[in-house]
Amino acid sequence: MYRIIIACLLFSACASRSGDYHTLEGFTMGTTFRIIYEGAPPATVHAGINSLLVQIDRALSVYNPQSIISKVNRNEAVTVDSFFIAVFRRSYEIYLATDGAFDISASPLFNAWGFGFTGREAMTQAKVDSLKQFTGMRHVRLEGTRVVKDDPRVTLNANAIAKGFGVDVVAVFLEQSGSRNYLVEIGGEVRCKGKNAEGKAWAIGIDKPLDGNLFPGEQLQTVVRLTDKALATSGNYRQYYEENGKKYAHTIHPATGYPVAHNLLSATVLAGDCMTADAYATAFMVVGLEGAQQLLTAHPELGAYLIYEQQGKLCVYKHEKD
Repeated sequence: MYRIIIACLLFSACASRSGDYHTLEGFTMGTTFRIIYEGAPPATVHAGINSLLVQIDRALSVYNPQSIISKVNRNEAVTVDSFFIAVFRRSYEIYLATDGAFDISASPLFNAWGFGFTGREAMTQAKVDSLKQFTGMRHVRLEGTRVVKDDPRVTLNANAIAKGFGVDVVAVFLEQSGSRNYLVEIGGEVRCKGKNAEGKAWAIGIDKPLDGNLFPGEQLQTVVRLTDKALATSGNYRQYYEENGKKYAHTIHPATGYPVAHNLLSATVLAGDCMTADAYATAFMVVGLEGAQQLLTAHPELGAYLIYEQQGKLCVYKHEKD
């Protein structure tokens, strides 16, 4: 993941001030967040941000058993809100644009392989085929404010887009509050505008995608300076397990139903909004280096920093955003 390398994240909610820049940190959606901004007095702004993050968590967090998405997964009667609708619609658009590589309905496969909330199952081709019968966003749709499924076993997991969406919501709120300089980070996904307190573009560190590099910012591949952009990353070097000498990555290819096995180690995407960057970073990790390059050709509005392995060495493919 990316981390802002200007200070360590604190592990409790707090607020601080440096000159005219204010900082808010805490937890949301099962991860940490850090927001730095210049502008309006912090009391009102912090209250507004915290309220928005609570609303997003209640809509989209699978870590919250009372969230809308959790109730949808349990087939409870629930009315979805505007946050859920926005993420569902964008997820479906990117599902189509990536030929199904990005799929929030692949949750049953994710769980069965041991990367969700249920215990890992004994996976066979027959088991994979049975799960694939009710995965795919063609099996689920919105009708007004209701989610309708073709099969009650369909479940959703928006983790690969919800953090980016949360970043965007907070960023828009800050702009509406008059802030011209800010950085919003949730779980490593980032959107920034203007400059930092030193008058420079925001500094973002890219971790080396090495097995065992467990602590963000400890081993960096590079540092980039960003402004007026959103950025998100996905990788398999922290979430995986080994069994009988084989490595199983947490990225599942919805088309095959199996964890991916290719040489792309991490994918970073730059876009105008963080929700888009977040989703495409996941899609790139699904399709691998060549597939990611093809998607970048089809979507020149995106930028990317792809780290892959070749003959035992880390290599980088950069794609500048048009």
